[in-house]
Amino acid sequence: MTDVGSDIESPPAVITIDGPSGTGKGTIARAICNWLGWHFLDSGALYRVLGLVVRRDRLDPGDEAKIGSIASKLDVSFVRMEEETKVYHDGVDCTLAIRTEECGITASRLAVFPAVRKALLRKQRAFRSSPGLVADGRDMGTVVFPDADLQIFMTANVDERARRRYNQLKKKGIYASLADLSKDIEERDERDATREQSPLKPSPTAVILDTTVMSIQEVTDKVKILVRNHGLT
Repeated sequence: MTDVGSDIESPPAVITIDGPSGTGKGTIARAICNWLGWHFLDSGALYRVLGLVVRRDRLDPGDEAKIGSIASKLDVSFVRMEEETKVYHDGVDCTLAIRTEECGITASRLAVFPAVRKALLRKQRAFRSSPGLVADGRDMGTVVFPDADLQIFMTANVDERARRRYNQLKKKGIYASLADLSKDIEERDERDATREQSPLKPSPTAVILDTTVMSIQEVTDKVKILVRNHGLT
């Protein structure tokens, strides 16, 4: 008798890297992506692009139905460069525009809407393709790719995360207040952790990495070891 199940092709491999902002998950995800030669998904960028559209078009941020409809049609793509990943919306580079704190706060508020999360869930899963995908976000391992081959959850204390964010924005020429960043991060953490839809939390099988006192290279080396131990190279 023919084993029908044996003819079913396994889906492309996925590595998820979740955690709150400022833990270094985006930097590490890109580094691992470049190392493996896999595709990259910055799920937070999808929400930020949506936030950018809402702010640009002066839409009512409380109109869930309308924003959910816009989310379902959102055209976002990523182009990996040597040191960063460019984000394009409708073919236009919006990498810098979506990195402002105002845009991030708007994105976090829109992320509580079930209609928005449902629309973007389909788009996020569509990024899964061969040879593999590294997905960076807040619910990649718990909701979007619960079957991921390796799930990592990064943490770091608020003061360190605010300092990293401050330096990141300063490098890009964007003004920010360190005190305001700390406050915004704490408020966003509370909002993300307590929302009904896909709250921020590690999956039961995630490897927890506290990056507070670790350098980028140390974290990258640690993740590479995990990737090799999971047979993904």
